[in-house]
Amino acid sequence: MTSSANISHIFEEWMGTTHLMEYFLLGFMWLFLASVAGVLWVLFYVYLSAFVVLIYEKTLKLKGKYDAVCYIILAYLWDIFGRIWHGYELHGIENIPNGPGLIIYYHAAIPLDYILFIAKIYLLEKKICYSVVDRFAFKMPGLKNMYEILKMTTGTKDECLCTLKEGHLLAISPGGMREALFSDETYTMIWGKRKGFAQIALDAKVPIIPMFTQNVREGYRTSGKIGVLRKLYESLRVPFVFIYGGWPVKWRTYIGEPIPYDPNITVEELAKKTKIALQYLIDKHQRKPGCIIRALLERFYNPNHAKDV
Repeated sequence: MTSSANISHIFEEWMGTTHLMEYFLLGFMWLFLASVAGVLWVLFYVYLSAFVVLIYEKTLKLKGKYDAVCYIILAYLWDIFGRIWHGYELHGIENIPNGPGLIIYYHAAIPLDYILFIAKIYLLEKKICYSVVDRFAFKMPGLKNMYEILKMTTGTKDECLCTLKEGHLLAISPGGMREALFSDETYTMIWGKRKGFAQIALDAKVPIIPMFTQNVREGYRTSGKIGVLRKLYESLRVPFVFIYGGWPVKWRTYIGEPIPYDPNITVEELAKKTKIALQYLIDKHQRKPGCIIRALLERFYNPNHAKDV
């Protein structure tokens, strides 16, 4: 009898059953169903938000102040979700400038942490953060009006400059969809040669503010390690990747110190400096590789929290 068979026999004796494989398969099935249910739960919440916008559109026509009222409702709706499901916390809010600024953040598999951030920053500081999102997001049916209320666009360079010059906050994730799909529990940033955000910051003469959410990869993960899926994405630009999770892990968003505008710095230097600043936040606040069980336990206990803050 092999060692694995011995272990199996001992476990079966302890459990009082000879159907160890059946129990294993049943447990795996429940884990799979829980992961799918978690993603479906989030989709339900997203479309609940879209339904709120639809009600306002049909009854109040969303003109002028009614846009702001709808934004407030969505902010409260997502803040409640963040508090209950992830015990969401926001740290470093003092690093958000009073005027315009460009926020650069790590892109999660499903960027719910970013939605929780824009909700929290509005409720605490009454600041609306404009967002550049991937074009694929606009292909999801029924969400266009919600994106408009939340100030989310695909963001051309001119649109970004206009937003910043009008005095608003603007958020961009240079990693975008690639980082969402193909990063993993090691929290590797996948930026490639992207540096357009640095050019925008220099042209608008605004600071760059790095931002990272602890345990964000433990909430939702992807099957992006499968090489053929990466090849399909690169050739067709369609995310053929399975997303699973929905675990109520602890999320803390950390806002780093601003990188001030410097007219003497080059685009390449600023892009590199920003990446180093974001990597510093990841290294400081994230234990790697990430662990789902540990992230769940941190909802109740985190001995390093005092040091992190």
